[in-house]
Amino acid sequence: MSRADTVELVYLLCAVSFIVALKGLSTPRHARAGNLVGAAGMTVAVAVTFATPGLHRALLIVGAIALGSAIGLPAARSVKMTAIPQMVAAFNGVGGAAAALVSLAEFDRSSTETGLGTAAAVLLSALIGAVSFTGSAVTFAKLQELMTGRPVVLPAQRLINLLLGASTVGLVVWGLAARSVLAAVLLTIVALVLGVLFVLPVGGADVPVVISLLNSFTGLAVAATGAVLRTPLLLVAGTLVGASGTLLTRMMSQAMGRPLSNILFGAITAQPTTVVTGDSDDRSVRTGTVDDVAVLLAYARQVVIVPGYGLAVAQAQHTIRELADLLEHRGVEVVYGIHPVAGRMPGHMNVLLAEANVPYEQLREMDEVNPQLPLTDVVLVVGANDVVNPAARDLPGSPIYGMPILNVDEAHAVVFLKRSMRPGFAGIDNALLYDPKTTMLFGDAKDTLNALVAAVPTA
Repeated sequence: MSRADTVELVYLLCAVSFIVALKGLSTPRHARAGNLVGAAGMTVAVAVTFATPGLHRALLIVGAIALGSAIGLPAARSVKMTAIPQMVAAFNGVGGAAAALVSLAEFDRSSTETGLGTAAAVLLSALIGAVSFTGSAVTFAKLQELMTGRPVVLPAQRLINLLLGASTVGLVVWGLAARSVLAAVLLTIVALVLGVLFVLPVGGADVPVVISLLNSFTGLAVAATGAVLRTPLLLVAGTLVGASGTLLTRMMSQAMGRPLSNILFGAITAQPTTVVTGDSDDRSVRTGTVDDVAVLLAYARQVVIVPGYGLAVAQAQHTIRELADLLEHRGVEVVYGIHPVAGRMPGHMNVLLAEANVPYEQLREMDEVNPQLPLTDVVLVVGANDVVNPAARDLPGSPIYGMPILNVDEAHAVVFLKRSMRPGFAGIDNALLYDPKTTMLFGDAKDTLNALVAAVPTA
């Protein structure tokens, strides 16, 4: 077997490892092992690349790997749980840009010999990769609160989008007909603008869906780059990412209760509406003490804990697990109600609670928890807001109207741990906070949970 054949065989095995990794990532119990298998496969693939016959500029490649590792490793190790969505958006954007640049470089090197299929792959990679890059950058800015998280619609944006779309079609036709590098570069520039305008109108609770969609875009760009370079490994890896991202986006859209087109373009096509929310100044909020809530929890038969972004901010996942263990020791049945978009990315709460070694069987999906809520004694909401907001169910015209929620207002009692009365990520008021059955405990979630852990044993 020649060295080239050996390299291709190893690449095939690495591609298989990516498939195995995705299978592992489909369940929390095997997610860590799946992640390790995928990382190992990628490490081997990169290492074997240096054995490829005819490899040029190896020192430049090593330098780029060293620079990327010097940036990526500290960033990944130091990132807080609350900032993981931003990190995912940033890394995803970099991946899209890399795919586009590699394809453009290969096109420039061999444009006179490029076939129609390769030219199409280059243009596809440049288009999708550039959209993913700037779209991810805007998503990062929204999540990092460097700009408003609300939808931003420019004046005459429909006309602007139409002109950019027409320009995109024209440049693609030019690039395919003339194998023009200039057309590919101009297409990339137009795509960079499209990426910004694509994400600006998306806001609030819809951002996690866009993260998933842009991730699939990057996968498609990588797959197209694999076609340009005639590298099956990139083709397989990109296709896997693109397919899984597309499926996840579809599931996320269903979890939001809205079609993807409405999530992406709803702010552009929406007509002005008047939403009656009521005057929050005329409504009272019932606050309680730690001792009161400790008694309420300790003597309940069933408690449902609803975690949210605030739990991640407070890094209180270990404390909530400790409180749940104390309640179970007293004979209380405790489960966690997980909304698909709780936090700022798909599966955010599952990852957070897995970090605290919460038993997987206690994590219940929204569809499983909702039928139990009318029979639940106490719902403990820790840092969640939009995913329990009755406006999504009862208030037409609300930005989150139609989104399936955890119907915690149907429980016998609700305890809400919150720093303040500030609205959630969607920026709208939550009528649940004013419900007579709701008890508010204001303060840092970790401090409040520590106080409850101390109070429950003596309740």
